[in-house]
Amino acid sequence: MNILDSLNTIWKSTGLANFSVGQVVMIIVGLLLIWLGIRKGFEPLLLIPIGFGGILANVPVAEIATTGFLGMIYDFGIQTSIFPLLIFLGIGAMTDFGPLIANPKTALLGAAAQFGIFSTFFGALLLSRYLGFDFSLNDAASIGIIGGADGPTAIFLASKLSPQLLGAIAVAAYSYMALVPIIQPPIMKALTNKTERKIEMKQLRYVSKREKIIFPIMMFILCIILLPAATPLIGMLMFGNLLKESGMADRLSKTAQNELMNIVTILLGLSVGSKLQADKFLKLETLGIILLGLFAFAIGTASGILLAKLLNKLSKDKINPLIGAAGVSAVPMAARTVNKFGLQESPNNFLLMHAMGPNVAGVIGSAVAAGVLLALLA
Repeated sequence: MNILDSLNTIWKSTGLANFSVGQVVMIIVGLLLIWLGIRKGFEPLLLIPIGFGGILANVPVAEIATTGFLGMIYDFGIQTSIFPLLIFLGIGAMTDFGPLIANPKTALLGAAAQFGIFSTFFGALLLSRYLGFDFSLNDAASIGIIGGADGPTAIFLASKLSPQLLGAIAVAAYSYMALVPIIQPPIMKALTNKTERKIEMKQLRYVSKREKIIFPIMMFILCIILLPAATPLIGMLMFGNLLKESGMADRLSKTAQNELMNIVTILLGLSVGSKLQADKFLKLETLGIILLGLFAFAIGTASGILLAKLLNKLSKDKINPLIGAAGVSAVPMAARTVNKFGLQESPNNFLLMHAMGPNVAGVIGSAVAAGVLLALLA
């Protein structure tokens, strides 16, 4: 082999000689996600790993996302649904269901927010019928779950029903979770008036330790009886919460909240990013998923607010309709957004704990919705 042949062989093994336009575009998308996480602080614990995983997935020649280490992580954690379930364990260990127990009717707001899931399910089917998109029933269900603003649930359902759409669905779900402070305030302002936004709610009653221990056990039993398909998600959520509230397993609770959660978050983000390969992501269907996801999130937010307004008319104790926006399960971003928006209207309007009720109810609601869709379509 002469020197020219050697140089040609070396050149053909470089990234410059093998990059496609699509790979360059997706690397820029990965960098954009990293920038949003670092510069704007939008869900950095997930957008940074997802963005970096997306860059690795589009490195030519190396095949990192297929036969490489990202492919192995994906097969182990996403295809088996282990990562989303472990995330739910950590969420359960970090969640205080006290506000929901103290004001059970806020569970209705969490349920109302799931309306975005089912409206988008039918929206995806309409796009397929009238605009030429190729979404099956399973795809429509996986896209609709974005409306719950619950990344792990979206990944869990998509990995079961539409693994080929996982990258677009996961990026849409986590992007909208990160953009809660931008997306929700205009919707809250449009659907409420100044008088409603200034409603100050009564302080929540004290919730005993016994109630907090009984709650996860009761929810788990109800799930087993009524909707076994949702048991993996609800079960891990309630198990994590029981570790926290029992007071007898602090080491396990702290591990679930910290070390385990951090490790799984890194691996989850990288493996989701591995699905941002140019040949799989740069399709017309991806644009449809992004737009439908935004529609789902907006409908979920609006549904919670509108039901809160209705409850306000029927209830003796006034409800600030802003807390309905927290019914989407972006915990705790949605509750913080509601609290911040309420304080802008009135400096004494502290809504955080009131908003946490529908917020944690939304986590349960999105898991239940996923279970219903899984039971119908899997």
